[in-house]
Amino acid sequence: MAVTTTSVAETCAAAQRAARELGAAPTETKDAALGAIARLLGERVGEVLEANAADLADERAEGLTPALRDRLALSAERVAAMADGVRAVAGLDDPVGEVLDRKTLESGVELTKLRVPLGVVAVVYEARPNVTIDCAALTIKSGNAIVLRGSHYAERTNGALAAIVREALEEAGLPADAAVLLAGGGHEDLAELATQEETVDLLIPRGGEGLKNALKDVATVPVIFAAAGNCHVYVHADADLEMARRIAVNAKTQRPGVCNAAETLLVDAVVAAEFLPGALAELRDAGVELVGDERARAAAGGVEVGPADEKDWDDEYLDLKLAVAVVDSLEDAIDHVNLHGTRHSEAIVTRSDDAAARFSAGVDAAVVYTNASTRFTDGFEFGMGAEIGNSTQKLHARGPIGLRELTTYKYVVHGDGQVRE
Repeated sequence: MAVTTTSVAETCAAAQRAARELGAAPTETKDAALGAIARLLGERVGEVLEANAADLADERAEGLTPALRDRLALSAERVAAMADGVRAVAGLDDPVGEVLDRKTLESGVELTKLRVPLGVVAVVYEARPNVTIDCAALTIKSGNAIVLRGSHYAERTNGALAAIVREALEEAGLPADAAVLLAGGGHEDLAELATQEETVDLLIPRGGEGLKNALKDVATVPVIFAAAGNCHVYVHADADLEMARRIAVNAKTQRPGVCNAAETLLVDAVVAAEFLPGALAELRDAGVELVGDERARAAAGGVEVGPADEKDWDDEYLDLKLAVAVVDSLEDAIDHVNLHGTRHSEAIVTRSDDAAARFSAGVDAAVVYTNASTRFTDGFEFGMGAEIGNSTQKLHARGPIGLRELTTYKYVVHGDGQVRE
């Protein structure tokens, strides 16, 4: 069983020991482990789905929203997609050992700046068991050990997936403790993990604002928050309205329970009466609950739109619900996004290059789109193979966290006897 029965401190110390060995492993060995993970996912898909069915049937999962149940649920296709993601990571260039800079200093010493692993990465995540595989694949390839702490209601599924990873590591001749899974405990265990300064080099929480705030209060290790995604689609006055309709519907409905799904639709007043009736009707027919400001409701053309309150502009619904507002200008749209967004992914639909450039420059977000759905903010879509999460911060990573975001660098200096005068 991959779930640890030792203390958090002992588990993190074991991961640190494994990280030293993994960090020095050649690319071929790491890729062999990834190949074994992908193969075992295919061979053990039945076991994984059985564990997942038990999690879904457990009383601990009864209170989950439909969107969260969708994030928890696996199918043969989703397991196959995990394996494809692992193979994609294996096919990427190994960042470890990459020379970032090299020069000879005035003293005659040779200075080389090399990319190196971080060491031990801890990830706390909710609901989505595919995170277990995605994170493990990225950390193995980048030479880091990983400490995983998933949701208690996904315990069986995460355990089955982590066991596959550990078996694959051993098969490739690498330490199994390069991937360890902590049982989903309470706030005390979470706080203990967040304070392992001697062994944990980076903590990445994947979850909502509640998880983010809980860790902010206690964390003493470095943290990159892969947190909430209150994402917007703005339909500019000069938009292709058919394109805008497709983008708005896709951004909301393609998979509503994920952080890059749109939660708010902003429409310029110039096109609101023409655009909103058809777009809102399609969203309603897709099962989306609509709330809006007074002008959006007035322009809805008979489509039922409930009144939005102040909380709606800040909510990450992670469900089939959308807030709609009419704005008077590009500047008003930018101000709305910056006031209510979470710096994740924002989109403008427009035929104006000037408006697109002003929106991209004015909006403070990790990813800004022109004429495309916010749903593309994803490590796999960005050519990273997978992602550990999407950072809404500015240091040291922003947007999808892939292989290079899981490294740091060191300076290696060679001399022939120089001393400083």
